[in-house]
Amino acid sequence: MNRLWSRVGIRAASVGLLVAGVIGGVYIGQDREVQAQSAQAQLVVQANNDEMALLKERHNEHAAVRAYQRRAEGEAASKAAIEAKAAAAKARKLEKKAIEKAAEKKAAESKKSSGNSGTTVPFDGEIPASCEEFKGNRATGCAVMLDKGFEIDQFPCLEKLWEKESGWNHRAQNPSSGAYGIPQSLPGSKMASAGDDWETNPATQIRWGLGYIKGRYNTPCGAWSHSQNVGWY
Repeated sequence: MNRLWSRVGIRAASVGLLVAGVIGGVYIGQDREVQAQSAQAQLVVQANNDEMALLKERHNEHAAVRAYQRRAEGEAASKAAIEAKAAAAKARKLEKKAIEKAAEKKAAESKKSSGNSGTTVPFDGEIPASCEEFKGNRATGCAVMLDKGFEIDQFPCLEKLWEKESGWNHRAQNPSSGAYGIPQSLPGSKMASAGDDWETNPATQIRWGLGYIKGRYNTPCGAWSHSQNVGWY
């Protein structure tokens, strides 16, 4: 009887071990499958991360290239603008020089045809009492200045200004610049706008000179102040 129960116990134990092994194998197999799926999922995630990192790197590279291109285009545009401005300034300078040379040539031809030896045109206007203390071209200048609407207190400034420029000599000519006459017009032919006799008529030169002063400095004293500050007017 005891032997029978012993055999039954052994068989039961064997069956139990077999069942436990089967169950353990199932769990082990499931765990391995879970681990395999987890590893595969991690590989997928890593691949996605690597792909995103690569895309981000390429995007940054493209952005850097575009920024460099924009900067290069901006620098090129700035350089082109500077060069264009310099070229325009040079062209204006050359144009101004050509105009001045043409005016000087015209003035020289006019002097050559007339010999610049014409008789000085006398002033035929009235010299006001306030101007009688002055003589010659200064008296003419004082009278013309009053006729142009300036007050008598402006004449001391005008007298000093044109004394500095020409000594009130209506035939004064600057040998280096070509400026001519009492107001030292540059070129002298500009004074033709005040009269064809600009070379020999002091009054014509004075009228032109006062018009120039009024247009730029408002009064003779304004012109004299500018001349004192910078050396010219």
